[in-house]
Amino acid sequence: MSTKMINIKDLCVWFGEGQQRTQVLKNINLQIARGESFGLVGESGSGKSTILRTAMGLVEDYSGEISIDGINTRTGDYKALIRCAQMLFQDPYASLHPRFTVGQAITEVMKINAIDNHQQKMVDLLLSIGLTAEHQYRYPHELSGGQRQRVALARSLALEPDVLLLDEPTSALDASIQAEMLNLLNKLKQSLGLTYIIVSHDIAVVSYMCDRFAVMSQGKVVEILSREQLRSGDIQCEYTQKLIAASEY
Repeated sequence: MSTKMINIKDLCVWFGEGQQRTQVLKNINLQIARGESFGLVGESGSGKSTILRTAMGLVEDYSGEISIDGINTRTGDYKALIRCAQMLFQDPYASLHPRFTVGQAITEVMKINAIDNHQQKMVDLLLSIGLTAEHQYRYPHELSGGQRQRVALARSLALEPDVLLLDEPTSALDASIQAEMLNLLNKLKQSLGLTYIIVSHDIAVVSYMCDRFAVMSQGKVVEILSREQLRSGDIQCEYTQKLIAASEY
């Protein structure tokens, strides 16, 4: 079994067509170990979320190569890819079908992928994320923001993936709920042996969650730091220094 879970090589991404075609990612190279929590930080528009979206097949105009657990995300088996990797989006309300109950939202994924015993597994997932079996009968509008994000998390775990791609998973939540969500993510990572890529603009979140992180600016990775380098101030790039100084970290 390879210790390298995610490999991103020479990734370039473009948006738009014709004269409006604009390059938004420029030669991204990242290697993320199995079981690692890896962060992507930078200002809005720096390309952080685009990396995740490209990895999950939501962006088509790109060059370079992405592989997750040996599966090439462009040419490999897409069903195998989504069983291996799932994405948790920033806005849980937008990612949940308003006419599906919580139970339907979670079991639908398992039914499509022919997973047996989906009803019991759905209840087990609800309990694992701190909700109750009764929550399966509720609709998204009947839940708080924190509960909706937990349901979205449960749905992303329904296929028992090895990798979670987390796009600003706590930015839409109140501060007290953010801490609960981060602690839950850490607990699940340990118990399930997950690998994370976490996009965040919050340096404190990255420091708490991530073993290493890449700092992005204008579609490029300008520096990769460990948690220890961040905390000791061992930072070489002037942009990174300014980004950290401007944060509340």
